[in-house]
Amino acid sequence: RRGWLYKGSDSMPWCTRCGTGISQHEMTEGYADRDDPSAYFGFPLVDRPGEELLAWTTTPWTIPANVAAAVNPTLSYELVEFDGRKMWIGATRRVAALGGGAPRAKVLETKQGSELLGWRYRATFDAAPAVTEALGADGAAHRVISWSDVGAEEGTSIVHIAPACGSEDHALCITEGLPMIAPIDESGTYLPGFNDLSGKDWLAVADLVFAALEKSGSLLRREKITHRYPHCWRCATPLAFRLVDEWFISMGATYEKPREQLSAAEKEGSLRYQIMDVVDNISWLPSFGHDRELDWLRNMSDWMISKKRYWGLALPIYECEGCGAVEVLGSRAELEGRAVAGLEALEGHSPHRPYIDEVRIACTKCGGEVQRVPDVGNPWLDAGIVSLSTMRYRSDPEYWKRWFPADLITESFPGQFRNWFYSLLAMSTVMVGSEPTKTVFGYGLVFAEDGRQMHKSWGNSIEFDEAADRMGADVMRWLFAGSRPEENVHFGWNGADEARRKLLVLWNVYAFHISYANGAGWRPGGAASPVAERGAMDRWILSRTADLVSTVEKALRGYDAQSAVARLEAGIDELSTWYLRRSRDRFDLSTNEADRNDAFATLHEALLTLLQVAAPIAPMLTDAMYTNLVADGATGSIHLQPWPTARVQDWRDQALEDAMSRVIRAAELGRSVRSAAAMRTRQPLALARVVFGGATPHAELLEILADELNVKRVEPVTDASGLFERKVKVLLPKVGKRLGDKLQAVLAAARSGDVEFLAGGAVRIQGLEFASDEIEIQAIPREGGFVAEADGLVVELETALTPELVAEGDVRELSRAVQDLRKRAGLQIGDPISLYLPAAAQSLAPYKETLMQSVGARSIEFGDAAGDVTDQIELSFGATAFSFRRTAG
Repeated sequence: RRGWLYKGSDSMPWCTRCGTGISQHEMTEGYADRDDPSAYFGFPLVDRPGEELLAWTTTPWTIPANVAAAVNPTLSYELVEFDGRKMWIGATRRVAALGGGAPRAKVLETKQGSELLGWRYRATFDAAPAVTEALGADGAAHRVISWSDVGAEEGTSIVHIAPACGSEDHALCITEGLPMIAPIDESGTYLPGFNDLSGKDWLAVADLVFAALEKSGSLLRREKITHRYPHCWRCATPLAFRLVDEWFISMGATYEKPREQLSAAEKEGSLRYQIMDVVDNISWLPSFGHDRELDWLRNMSDWMISKKRYWGLALPIYECEGCGAVEVLGSRAELEGRAVAGLEALEGHSPHRPYIDEVRIACTKCGGEVQRVPDVGNPWLDAGIVSLSTMRYRSDPEYWKRWFPADLITESFPGQFRNWFYSLLAMSTVMVGSEPTKTVFGYGLVFAEDGRQMHKSWGNSIEFDEAADRMGADVMRWLFAGSRPEENVHFGWNGADEARRKLLVLWNVYAFHISYANGAGWRPGGAASPVAERGAMDRWILSRTADLVSTVEKALRGYDAQSAVARLEAGIDELSTWYLRRSRDRFDLSTNEADRNDAFATLHEALLTLLQVAAPIAPMLTDAMYTNLVADGATGSIHLQPWPTARVQDWRDQALEDAMSRVIRAAELGRSVRSAAAMRTRQPLALARVVFGGATPHAELLEILADELNVKRVEPVTDASGLFERKVKVLLPKVGKRLGDKLQAVLAAARSGDVEFLAGGAVRIQGLEFASDEIEIQAIPREGGFVAEADGLVVELETALTPELVAEGDVRELSRAVQDLRKRAGLQIGDPISLYLPAAAQSLAPYKETLMQSVGARSIEFGDAAGDVTDQIELSFGATAFSFRRTAG
């Protein structure tokens, strides 16, 4: 009805194996490198005897179908005498075309391309019957035509034109009114009328073509070339170009002015611009999808929707052979109502070939019987109509309205902007004038870990069953969900191991909770303080858990699984690396019962909530842990529980999170200071001075920091000038040129410390500002001090050691060694031991109770007695043997 459907003749990409045309949408996916023969050859000029046009081609099979030669009217061309021949060639292409013989060439004449237009020439295959029939007996119908797209960077700047063997050639010759020579049939076999070539496959005629060129004296030279060439996206067969009649949907005109300036009338006649307006109403993820779809629509040709095949959607187009009238039927019911013959063949069958081909209708214009055109539809027609056909658009419009448009469609985006995304948009725009989906989510491809496509022959492919068995389905899900959708996934065992390690951290937290809760007899719902009355560490992890819930929910609602996984991994790290590690001693039976119950309750609440939030990504692992953690009598899968927003709404404490964030960063800096000072982690120190760069954390958080840094006391400091001196080094490779004659003054000021420090790591020297990436700032501690600075925080550790501090360090090292030996000996948590130390370790006696508690010892003896299990450790007073014996519980 709108005049957008038409039957047209075109030179189309054609798969000779599949026996069908390939649309522009499909062809883009099939380009691959290919080695092909190429040739430089001449066309003798009719009106300039002894002169030739030198052309070049990488498709010698098309030479017999030559009709014209194209030049760029704005380029310069030279008549060159070379090895006894006089040839016209693009002025910039002489050396490339003549190769090593170019120095022997003599330029006789120069003309603009516009002066060559209309020149007539003869060609090698003019005597072939098919060519004679198309061009005339004199064979002089070939002529030079104008084409502004002819370039000066390739070939000879004279392009051999075969309109039946290329879409651009075809369009050019339609404009010029030139005849066409179709050389091959649907299987790629040369048609009768081409002498020795007839009956030969199009890919096998190159040598015959070259032989004919050489015999006629036209061939200058031949060579091999590697180039990008289109292949069938289904079977990878190289595509020929073939003159065929196909059915198209017109995309309409294109305009030079911006789309916003188009009138309603201009858009009304152009499906292209109507679809572009619909594209703007969709949320595209990743966001570049919006521009990529618009770019495709802006440049695409008309949509070829027909296929010369048997299987597929039977195009409901009826073309009357008598009067040429064309009708499109809209439903099976309409076909049955219009049928005048053959309807019985369709009984009991879907409207596909061969059954539907038997049905005839009466032409509404001339009354003659009309059969359906034999073509089937491009498969993207079927794919594009799903937003209407699968939701009862015709049979139940109210039902369709409830579900249209879809919330989300998703596909790997290479190619889908031209295929499914496009076809959905086209169908929906034509039928209802609006978007078929609210959101389009695209993602990259899955490659092997080596960055190549997976191929069995390359040994880098992984079958799904093998991956699921070795990796685990949840690990695969985590790996995919955590990947950036706009990038290709490099899938393999190493990436899976990394994902598994992250999930194992979560499993280890769960295992710790189960083990200690069972050992302590703790059960969900047991006594615990209200959240607001618990310690800072408990309130912090619950506040972070509340943030986890809201952040992951926001990400998932925005179809951003990658950000959801990133926040989940951060949440697992917060729970394990900071909360559980800092709270581990609180779960021991020897600790205060009320505090222990608070710790169990907090860990349980945080872990359960994290599992619920992670469940969409790792459904099986989370369900297994969840069902083992819920209170006695609770039933149901984790996936049947409500999203935990309501449970966590009172947990959030932003001020506490901000303060703890500074504490955690200070701890990281403190560890770097220890490393710089070569001081063991377990060696207690007397003091840490910290500039927090903001509000000082309250006393409980300072105690946490002191314990984490293994110092007796943390002293907040407001002025860092007494802790270190900042030296600025100007990076000359980045700023040397712009400083010019000010360079030496700036360097001298930087050396003397005449520097003003600005926000964001920038500085001002001699009135000039330098960004953080143009300078290097070094923190020079005061003599004997060790300092680290970052993010506005400064940490200094006092590293002088007293005998008492050394002894405490020995106790901690010994405690760690005994715990390791307990594990190797197979002891369980709570199994009591008697510990035996040599007399040389008597200096540790003041810390006997601390050591007993940390290693689960009922007693410690100093002397010559020994236990059943023995090991040795290096302490401050030398190599020290120790042993223990398990005692009765």
